[in-house]
Amino acid sequence: MFVDSHCHLNYFLEDNKLPDIISQAKNAQVSHMLCVAVNMERFGEVIKIAEDHDQVTASVGKHPTEMDGVEPSLNELINHAQHPKIVAIGESGLDYYYGAEHKKEQQQRFTTHIQAAVRTQLPLIVHTRDAREDTIQLLGDIGQGNCPGVLHCFTESWQMAKAALDLGFYISFSGIVTFKNAKELQEVARKVPLDRILIETDAPYLAPVPHRGKQNQPAFVSHVGQFMADLREMPIEKMAELTTNNFYQLFNKAKCFR
Repeated sequence: MFVDSHCHLNYFLEDNKLPDIISQAKNAQVSHMLCVAVNMERFGEVIKIAEDHDQVTASVGKHPTEMDGVEPSLNELINHAQHPKIVAIGESGLDYYYGAEHKKEQQQRFTTHIQAAVRTQLPLIVHTRDAREDTIQLLGDIGQGNCPGVLHCFTESWQMAKAALDLGFYISFSGIVTFKNAKELQEVARKVPLDRILIETDAPYLAPVPHRGKQNQPAFVSHVGQFMADLREMPIEKMAELTTNNFYQLFNKAKCFR
């Protein structure tokens, strides 16, 4: 059985696709999905999906590139985190590729999310792009070793992965690792300790080979798992088992819904 450690199921509410998406995930041996929030305007959808489906948990947070709309305060994040189905803070982080002009605002928001993760002791889901030094520095300075979490949809260098691992973080690989041109990322995936690896889809984005270019969905996390198993020269069953166990080790509040 697989766990999709990062997806956006509320995006499938349009055209009433979600029931089929949930059914296909089950048929593909996906036992659990973490539905990740990116803003407060659609947070209600995220939590409702988690409430309605035993195999779904959720997070609360605001993505670094979401500059409009409601800005959650530290107390608001902490209060939302008390919901039994909220198992993580985020996604938050820094994205200087798309939002370099908003560095200060992103850093302030990221700081708030790190503080919420420390206060609640829920894992922090981190989005980072072209912001390696600032991401690691804030996690170290604000988290001070008391902030569990994961660098999701990882596409950065081994040096950044190592720095995050040293802070106690997990590294999650998406369909990008299956792309032919992702050689550097594949080398990173070979080095990450097996007890710190997660797999995800980031659905509806970034469909893995052999579905690249199509709309992604949680059922496709098995392809990421198969690729990672081949990369690490182990049976797919072993990769499924260890990434599932890693998920529940990090997102330990989700164990209640296993």
